[in-house]
Parts: sequence; C-alpha cells; structure tokens
Amino acid sequence: MTKKRLTGISRKLRNNATDAERLLWSHLRASQLGYAKFTRQFRIGDYVVDFACRRLKLVIELDGGQHSESITDAARTEVIEVYGYRVIRFWNNDVLENTEGVLERIIEEITLARNER
Repeated sequence: MTKKRLTGISRKLRNNATDAERLLWSHLRASQLGYAKFTRQFRIGDYVVDFACRRLKLVIELDGGQHSESITDAARTEVIEVYGYRVIRFWNNDVLENTEGVLERIIEEITLARNER
C-alpha cells in the first residue's frame, strides 16, 4: 500500500475515532504517562495502528467485537512485531468500563519497555 494512501487512511481514522479511542487518547496524549509519548493512527509497514510510542516501540490496539477470534489480527501483530514493536490489545468495552485498569496495564508495559532499553 502506498504511503499517500496510508496517510489518508490515518487521517480518516483520526477523524472518526471510536468512543474508546477518544477516551484512551485523552489519557495518552501530551505525554501524560511520563516518559512515553504516544501518537495515534501511526503507520507501521502497511498497517495503521491505533496508538504507538515510537521511543519504546510499543503499540496499543483497541478492538471491538468484530475482532473476536480474528486471524487477520494475529497476522497483523506478527508483521508489526517484525518492525520491533510490542503490541498490546484491549477490548473497547474494557477501555470504557475499566479505564484505570487499562491504564495500569499500559504503565506496566511502559515500565517493562523502559527497563529493556
């Protein structure tokens, strides 16, 4: 897929964020979690990921019900990992109903990634 096409897809996804994406972004933006600066709808290879911390090579993906037992998600994760990123996934309803728990898990991953550097 061309870079120009992926840029358009990224823009469209940013403009049409889900409630879960908007909520999580309100906690991730502007380096609110300290050392980790996240960007949203970031291109890695031929994919656009929901959130990425480039410094720590950490990707956060939010999944709705359409992702249940998705074979394509596993293949997508494998490709993103080839680029050196660790991928963590959360269900949209977890973000909406247990935001603090999701943030705690993200902080654990940030700490782990920082210790590995």
